[in-house]
Amino acid sequence: DHLRRDPGFKLACGRLPDTGRDLCSQPTISRWENAPTLREVIRLTYALVDTWCDSYARPPVAVTLDIDDTVDVVHGHQQLALFNAHHDERCFMPIHVYDAATSRPVAIVIRPGKTPSGQEIRGHLRRLIRRIRSHWPNTRLTMRGDSHYGRPEVMAWCEAHDVDYIFGLAGNSVLHRLLEP
Repeated sequence: DHLRRDPGFKLACGRLPDTGRDLCSQPTISRWENAPTLREVIRLTYALVDTWCDSYARPPVAVTLDIDDTVDVVHGHQQLALFNAHHDERCFMPIHVYDAATSRPVAIVIRPGKTPSGQEIRGHLRRLIRRIRSHWPNTRLTMRGDSHYGRPEVMAWCEAHDVDYIFGLAGNSVLHRLLEP
């Protein structure tokens, strides 16, 4: 909160360092952060998907989408920030989806700092694929991701909805034993 009076921040925001109005307070930022409803957040996500689809002159024959999450370390006790033992940090774990051919962002979902469940991933993919197919009903879609996304619920959904997938599988003693020969 004391940084709202910081001359460097004020200058970076187009205000005079010594005489310009202070920047917004933490309560103002918190109200702004929490202002959008879930419906509005989904609509913003759809706007990003629509912009990506519109970046193509015509629907592509096939598209491969890379899905992954990244650790976004927090400094404080923000809402949805959780301790993640793998990263040994309090964090968010946003999901990113990119067009593999162009590296353009397709969708980003801000979410708590834990590994997503198969049901959660399935819900995100269901909305994403439905939106893409509203633009490109005949484009062949392939999802590509690591073992976080290779969940039975996700693979079953992809198979039922004609979406190809390439997911990594987490290693375990049974797989290691079967692959040994």
